[in-house]
Amino acid sequence: MRIISLHNPSNVTFGPGCLDQMVKDYIATGGKRIFIITLEPVITKIKAQLSALTDSGIVVQTNLSVQSEPAFTDVERVLAEARDFMPDTVAGIGGGSVMDLAKLIAVFITFNEPVRDHIGSGSLTERNTNLICVPTTSGTGSEVSPNCIIMDESDHVKKGIISPFLIPDAAYIDPSLTVGLSPAITAYTGVDALTHCIEAYVNRNAHPLTDTYALKGVSLISRNLLKAIENVDELQPRFSLSLGSLYGGICLGPVNTAAVHALAYPLAGEYNMPHGLSNALLLPAVMEFNLEAAEEKYANIAIAAGVTSNFTQRVLAVKGIGLIKKLITDCGLPGNLLDAGINFSSIENMAMRAMEVQRLLNNNIKEVTLKDAIEIYQRAF
Repeated sequence: MRIISLHNPSNVTFGPGCLDQMVKDYIATGGKRIFIITLEPVITKIKAQLSALTDSGIVVQTNLSVQSEPAFTDVERVLAEARDFMPDTVAGIGGGSVMDLAKLIAVFITFNEPVRDHIGSGSLTERNTNLICVPTTSGTGSEVSPNCIIMDESDHVKKGIISPFLIPDAAYIDPSLTVGLSPAITAYTGVDALTHCIEAYVNRNAHPLTDTYALKGVSLISRNLLKAIENVDELQPRFSLSLGSLYGGICLGPVNTAAVHALAYPLAGEYNMPHGLSNALLLPAVMEFNLEAAEEKYANIAIAAGVTSNFTQRVLAVKGIGLIKKLITDCGLPGNLLDAGINFSSIENMAMRAMEVQRLLNNNIKEVTLKDAIEIYQRAF
């Protein structure tokens, strides 16, 4: 059994209202200048906490400029603003894009090298600025992961930067911040979190330590996602989604994702598609591709998702894939690439681009060749 290490924030605080604890903890550190990256809709939810900071003599600067998944130009622009302000702490309060941007700003504010030079794993050597992440969606798990995903404008493909220095010092997961999210955003981000859990469990690097988190995440998300969409102002399903997303994020560092994410990146880049939606479109097709190599694993996923266990392993696995397919469409998402407006003629180019994401394809439980990638996209139509 291989050795595995979990590297997460030294302070993970979870529960409704815990954003108030973030304010208390920051003030207790003696910090004086905090640079907060967030979004306009989030500002209205955190006004009381921002006032508490300023009333305590903290200088707060907010950046609301990133409206979608950040590109390298966004990083450089926000980095220039942060360097002018020179905070002792950077906080990302938002979805995965906001938190990923905050993580990079916290590293590069005192690290005078081009961000683009550090695509891949393990090349960062330091971070000197305190980093706090607060998710306002239940999707990426970025608040506890070493991963940042950035759009590369030069080829319209998402690129990953992975480093222990990108793990926040503190994460505050407040499910009440996700209450009221639109059904579409809830669906996109929820399926993204579900994909993290499934891909961490069905993975060449899977390990009993993370399997526990992954299966519990599958259970929490699959049983509560539709409830959250149908009852946007109800806290209980949001609580479960936040916890499931956190569990998926814990798995990202030591295990990471696999073929679903690798094949989803070209979709998002070429069609400017939300990350969670691109995962939703490919998740069932990749599960069907992997079935022969992971029948027992998918049977366990099916049970976690709510399929009754009085079937053969094979039937359970197939029923589990069917349940995931139905969940995706029940959430109002398109069930195939055609319905999502993807051109069939794009398949070969997307497959070639997906094959460049070997850091994730190498994790897949079954080898994926170019021919396989093309067939998976075709299956997804």
